[in-house]
Amino acid sequence: MSGKLANQLREGTKKSHSLAENVAFVQCFLKGAVERNSYRQLLGNFYFVYLTLENQLKSLRNHSIVGQLYFPELHRQSSLEKDLSYYWGPHWSQTVKPSTATHHYINRIQEVATSEPSLLVAHSYTRYLGDLSGGQILKKIAQRGMNLPPNQGTHFYDFQDIPNPKAFKAQYRNALDNLPLAAGMTAQVVDEANFAFKLNMALFQELEGSLIKAIGQLLFNNLTFNRNKRRSQWPSELDDAATLQPQD
Repeated sequence: MSGKLANQLREGTKKSHSLAENVAFVQCFLKGAVERNSYRQLLGNFYFVYLTLENQLKSLRNHSIVGQLYFPELHRQSSLEKDLSYYWGPHWSQTVKPSTATHHYINRIQEVATSEPSLLVAHSYTRYLGDLSGGQILKKIAQRGMNLPPNQGTHFYDFQDIPNPKAFKAQYRNALDNLPLAAGMTAQVVDEANFAFKLNMALFQELEGSLIKAIGQLLFNNLTFNRNKRRSQWPSELDDAATLQPQD
């Protein structure tokens, strides 16, 4: 394995990525079973995750490590606010609350921001590169699955300030590789990235009951029957990364 952090993160999270892409909720989504209520709950949970992460990244933008990955053009808070207004109405902030799994996720982000800020690198990597890589494909799946009107309910996937995602990802990876990490910290960042995958998986698993209630147990079983066969329905375009479960 290369000593460069970007490659270590990619190689060191492969198993987590494989497990995550086979979570039943993700498999149903990729096969077009996108149920509006569970999806809007997911976006609500994402909102609190990104709000927490982006507040911490902003507060640490002058940190010697975290500041090197401070890219406001990646931030999703305002995009999610537009989507939540579409799905929940103009008073969404009075209705949408973080779930139990979301509380665990945001608590972890706050914990590492206080105790070991460099580990925020793992959380930034785990979310943002996936959003950027798989966003347009997942946007189309969501649009078809929920029969959405154009440019409604999918702002989460749009990066208006990043005209060339491929070039930006190369820039991001270069920033990762040039972080002045202390000896031993690279392994800790990789471990934290794996933990971030688990936190993401918990968000999806928490919503399985809602999805089953909406589409029925039989259809759910049919859609997830082969989920242990790695990438059995994983679009080839998402092998690099995906918003639902990212890998750069």
